[in-house]
Amino acid sequence: MPGMCSLDHITLFVSDFARSKAFYQQALAPLGLVPLMEHGLACGFGRDRKPDFWIGTGPTSFQKPEHLRPITPTHVAFAARSPAEVEAFHAAALAAGATDFGAPGIRAHYHPGYYAAFVLDPDGHDIEAVFHRGA
Repeated sequence: MPGMCSLDHITLFVSDFARSKAFYQQALAPLGLVPLMEHGLACGFGRDRKPDFWIGTGPTSFQKPEHLRPITPTHVAFAARSPAEVEAFHAAALAAGATDFGAPGIRAHYHPGYYAAFVLDPDGHDIEAVFHRGA
């Protein structure tokens, strides 16, 4: 995908897998991101058969005790394909139980065409959908 960095996937650790899976399934649907793969208490979301956003509670086979410290809130921004997708994401996330952290709108302090919305997921992670107008 043009503009993507070299990341292959990211995992966000959550405190309640079932709650978070239901939340992300609803919140990410307007962006075209759907559950594609599940391994125990981990679920991968993506488009086009490639899960690149994962959630899970751990422990997983690769984790050591130092990986399982209390959750630290994280920021994840998802690329939207239009302002309407940003707005639909925000509405779906709120309907799924998110806390509003920034209604859809221009964030000119990032750049003049930065159109985004922000929510806090059930664990307090800052989740954003962004469309770069003119990009």
